[in-house]
Amino acid sequence: MSALVSAADLRAEFASPAPPVVLDVQWILTGAAGPAGPERYAVEHLPGATFVDLDTELAGPIGPAGVGGRHPLPEVAVVESALRRAGVDQDGRVVVYDQGPGFAAARAWWVLRWAGLADVRVLDGGLTAWTAAGGATSADVPDPSPGSFVAQAGSLPVLDADAAAEVARDGLLVDARAAERFAGETEPIDPVAGHIPGAVNAPTTGNSGPDGRLLPPSELRERFSSLGIRVDTAPVGVYCGSGVTAAHELLALHEAGIEATLYAGSWSDWISDPSRPVATS
Repeated sequence: MSALVSAADLRAEFASPAPPVVLDVQWILTGAAGPAGPERYAVEHLPGATFVDLDTELAGPIGPAGVGGRHPLPEVAVVESALRRAGVDQDGRVVVYDQGPGFAAARAWWVLRWAGLADVRVLDGGLTAWTAAGGATSADVPDPSPGSFVAQAGSLPVLDADAAAEVARDGLLVDARAAERFAGETEPIDPVAGHIPGAVNAPTTGNSGPDGRLLPPSELRERFSSLGIRVDTAPVGVYCGSGVTAAHELLALHEAGIEATLYAGSWSDWISDPSRPVATS
């Protein structure tokens, strides 16, 4: 079943007797140009959407020596609190979105399911697609009645560094970063350049069209198949720099009919131990 919802379909759901809870997770990487997520939300968001912060509610604090990476797994109680604040109940239906093309929204999609929420979908193309389709926006901050959601950590499997190395050896480990970062030619964020030995490179930017929407499933399957990633490939793991854009790769794989596991700490966790090998090519 697709984890995406189009802007047109979401507008129709808003008019239904039981519309989904909508979470705004607009986000920009620290140090990048432009306003951060809270500022973007304050200016414009979907009507009734509650803001959830990727850095503080969909990720935990960075551990000593960088263990866990730049966006470690959050405490499950923090996720539970964020969802209750947004009015999410135990069997709640949730749609997440960002400004497009969906990197932060995919991280929310993964984290919420990891925390035990079953029905989570991503607005395909995000706020950009919503407004392009004529959807209304608002600057009003909603005040929903508290929800009853009870989180359960570990509802999705997660790879640590040792498990990621095993997948690279026995299955297929996918690096979702840009090709030049994978090759070790440049590293604008982390202190060490390169990739996990045995990984293959599939930059996340190749999953979407120019409008920020995911490619059709048939095109995604063709793309991944060219890299040796097929429906019957197992195991498949995915990582990036800190576990954000890798979630978008997981979403694209899911839409292609391929289930994979996230190395949540990703490259920034891998290099926290200097004894771990680094490949460049």
